[in-house]
Order: sequence, then structure tokens, then C-alpha cells
Amino acid sequence: MSIASAIQQLKNELPSTVKLVAVSKFKPVSDILEAYAAGQRAFGENRPQELAAKVPVLPADIEWHFIGHLQTNKVKLVVPCAHLIHSVDSERLLAEIEKVACNLNRTVDILLEVHIAEEATKQGLAPDEAEALIGRMTDFPHVRVRGLMGMATFTDDTAQVRREFRTLKTLFDRLSARTPGFDQLSMGMSEDWPIAVEEGTTLVRIGTFIFGKRN
Repeated sequence: MSIASAIQQLKNELPSTVKLVAVSKFKPVSDILEAYAAGQRAFGENRPQELAAKVPVLPADIEWHFIGHLQTNKVKLVVPCAHLIHSVDSERLLAEIEKVACNLNRTVDILLEVHIAEEATKQGLAPDEAEALIGRMTDFPHVRVRGLMGMATFTDDTAQVRREFRTLKTLFDRLSARTPGFDQLSMGMSEDWPIAVEEGTTLVRIGTFIFGKRN
């Protein structure tokens, strides 16, 4: 299946309330341009240097999403060009984003990454840590928390994946009821996005289905 065909199939299947983020990490500029020609505008990257290299050589109206683990010493590469940072997983990282955004005199939209998987290798805040940070966002005036992100366990047990997504959606609903502008929930990838859609996601991060397996 071509890149354009994959994008069209996904857009036909996704509800209008769900945005497709095409995960273009490790993929060449030519693949991104093929997706762009098919109408895709939101792309996800997970390496700061790769993101910084792609931005200047690709169309200016691309909406860049940073979806990977972000080290504090790489924040300066991401903040100038990110439309949304999905993966804020510590107060230390949040403070560094605030510092860089302040220096650039811009406000950065972020999601707090919450650990929902039964895998120790997955990153993320505990639900109570995320809730506590949201209560202190006035300490970070150049950062706007827009919602939550989470990754389910990589497993064939769809009931477990559904349970983990539902846990995140429940937390999202509770926090959005009292947090202005809290309207984005990022969950679901190539393997599990249909479940994420059923459980209420607003953003899906899909790479392999669109671009094929990475080398």
C-alpha cells in the first residue's frame, strides 16, 4: 500500500474528532513530502536532532509533534518548532521547557505523559503526580498543558490495552472538568489505535501503517 493510500484509509476510518499524527521518525524527507502531498499536515518525531534537521527543509505549514522521550539538554532543539510536545514526564523537564520558552518569548503546548502500561520500560508520571503538576501550572506561565498522553502495554491482550486506555481517559475526564483548555488525549498507535478511538482519544500516533517498518 502506498503512503497516500494508507493516509486516505486512516482518514476514512477515523472519526472527525480524532487527529492523525503521522509518525515520521527515521523516515526520509521524500516520504514526508509524499504524505504531505496526500493532505497530511501533522507529523510526529521522537529525536530532537532529527526534528531540527527536517523542519527547515519541509513546508512551513507542517504541524510538528514531538512524541519521544525528551532529555532536558535537548529541549532547546524542540521548543522553537514543536506545535505540541506529547511526552512531558517530569517536573524537571517541565521547568526546562518553561525556561527555554520564556527565553524565546513564546508559549508552548504540552501533554503530560502518564504511565499506564504494565511495562517498566515505558516512561511517564504516576496519575497523582500528573494531577499535582496541573495544580501548579501557574508556576510555568510559558507552558500550556493541553491534556495527557499514554502508551499501553505491547501485548496481544486487547482487554488489557482497553483497560489501560480507559484508565487514562478516566483521569483525563476528571482533570478536563476543572482545567481550562485541557482538551487533547494522545493514545493509540499502529497496533492499537482502533481501541484508543473507542476509548475516547483525540490524537492517534501512527507510523508503521503509513510508512512501513523502519530500518
